[in-house]
Amino acid sequence: MRIPVALCLLLVLLGSAVIAEENQLTRQEKRAGWLLLFDGKTLNGWITSDQQQSQRPVEQGSINPHKCGAYMMIHEKKWENFVLRLDFKISPGCNSGIFFRTFSLDPVAGRDVGFNGLEIAIDDTTTAGYHDTGAIYDLVKPSENAMKPVGQWNQLELRCKGDDIRVTINGRTVAEMDCGEFSTPALRPDGTSHKFPICYSEHPHLGYIGLQDHGADCWYKNIRLRELR
Repeated sequence: MRIPVALCLLLVLLGSAVIAEENQLTRQEKRAGWLLLFDGKTLNGWITSDQQQSQRPVEQGSINPHKCGAYMMIHEKKWENFVLRLDFKISPGCNSGIFFRTFSLDPVAGRDVGFNGLEIAIDDTTTAGYHDTGAIYDLVKPSENAMKPVGQWNQLELRCKGDDIRVTINGRTVAEMDCGEFSTPALRPDGTSHKFPICYSEHPHLGYIGLQDHGADCWYKNIRLRELR
């Protein structure tokens, strides 16, 4: 059965409202208040954590922070309560991460700038520990490792609202954290130790989002954010 031309055009228009091109927003996302943080062509809005231009250009419509020239690539604005969505793809042996609520770009003496925020781990592993993909690094284990194999794109969502943090990988909620429960430096709520001498119940909510260079290629695209009022 032949589909009328008018109906074909309608389906195309409806589809374009639901499915965006790479590194673009759909009409629904724009109406819902989503912001595009990366245009897929330039690094406008992005600098290194040393506040310099990246030494690595955009590749195939994605940001690769490896060899950018500093500890991570950061978006130049600070964010507090938000939902962040992006796609990522790892290389073999990858060790990377997405930082958020990084409240200062000046590292404490003897530590890297990563100690100034929180991190979602992204690693080439299949286990589900404190340093595996989806973990809130060294603080909360993921319930499962929901990442696809090396070379395939994954969808990640990070939701931050007040003390509550939630991480979703490929549609599965894998980690949740109540910062208010982390009231003792270097201790998790269950009394076990973590590496950070920080009281997260007092950690600033406003901070930078960053893409870590930890020695291996990792690509990020379709980076968009919606502020939560």
